[in-house]
Amino acid sequence: MSTGAPAGAAPDVFDPRVFAEGLPHRALRLLRDTDPVSWQEEHEVGPWPAGPGFWAVTRHADVRHVLRTPEVFSSHAGATQIRDPDPGDLPFLRRTILNMDPPEHMRLRRVASSVFTRRRLERFGAAVSARARALLEEAARRGRCDLPADVTDDFPLANLGELLGVPPGDRHLMLAWTNRVIGYQDAEHAHLVTGSDGRPVNPRSPRMLGDMFDYASELAGEKRRRPAEDLMTALVQAEVDGRRLDDSELRMFFFLLVVAGNDTVRSALPGGLLALLEHPGELARLEADPSLLPSAVEEMLRWHPPVLTFRRTAVRDTELAGRRIAAGDKVVVYHCSAHFDERALPDPHRFDVARSPNPHLAFGDGPHLCMGAHFARMQMHAFFTELLRLAHRPEPDGPPTRLTSNFINGISHLPLRWRPR
Repeated sequence: MSTGAPAGAAPDVFDPRVFAEGLPHRALRLLRDTDPVSWQEEHEVGPWPAGPGFWAVTRHADVRHVLRTPEVFSSHAGATQIRDPDPGDLPFLRRTILNMDPPEHMRLRRVASSVFTRRRLERFGAAVSARARALLEEAARRGRCDLPADVTDDFPLANLGELLGVPPGDRHLMLAWTNRVIGYQDAEHAHLVTGSDGRPVNPRSPRMLGDMFDYASELAGEKRRRPAEDLMTALVQAEVDGRRLDDSELRMFFFLLVVAGNDTVRSALPGGLLALLEHPGELARLEADPSLLPSAVEEMLRWHPPVLTFRRTAVRDTELAGRRIAAGDKVVVYHCSAHFDERALPDPHRFDVARSPNPHLAFGDGPHLCMGAHFARMQMHAFFTELLRLAHRPEPDGPPTRLTSNFINGISHLPLRWRPR
């Protein structure tokens, strides 16, 4: 294992409390310019113990390279979160597609591609638009709202629940599971459970996911008995290489879809709207020309990427940007830095709703390119289309509150008031 660069050589972009204040642009730019693959000390944060440290990859080209070379930078070796899982949990975590490498990854990827089709998703388009319209109109009618609590928590949750075939009365469970997994570092959302040794239990461990997996098995059984036009039925019925998914694989798909499928859009929507509100000239430009919405959505994803970082593990000695990386080292790519790299994007600190090309990495790259990207974009397009049609326009009504996390770029609270246009 590498010992890393000398202590104090790089600003701290590990601590999740840094991101609760917004993206640390100054620190990330310093790293891109002077130490693009920098060693980060993984210090103790609250009840979470210190770790061995990792390499932070901050330039766009290097981030893309890491994501595209799983034969060197593995998702399987140590899973994909910065903090190391307990060794006993690692075999369990490796059963989800997110933590697989080719060729095993490709088998489940083919399953997902066979059921997560554009045609199936677009059947939900009218319902998605109607749901966005109803939620936004109600928020505007009241005159004030907290966007996440009143609109953008419910919107992707209901869309995903309908797509998956989760009964409406059970969809609150999906929000609780997502908060448990994603918000474990955040004081508002954390659900801290300690083991017999007094250390926190990983929220992605079998122990903490047991109730979600029990529910997934029950739902799969229901879809076998009573097939429907939903994604869980399609997963139950899917066959690849001559066999259907077993119960363990179905539960892992359910876990991934509930957490990633919900929280990506849940983070992108308030982040995108906040970007527009902080750049009123660009909002006015979009209002005057709604045909810019597709490029505006891509710019929102660049400006406020739902995922801040992703971890890989080097499986052989290698070199990146002049740094020698040893087999076994953690390597963490910073999407939130790559999106502001002047080497890849002209004038990246300018928010431009017509930006083209826009080589953002909000949905990843390489074999793990997000399977749900089309569904996420569809929801964002519907949401902002309905927002632009409203007779009322939102304005900030207080500062936002950001999630304390070095993984998800979440906004917990965004107070708004609405005035007639």
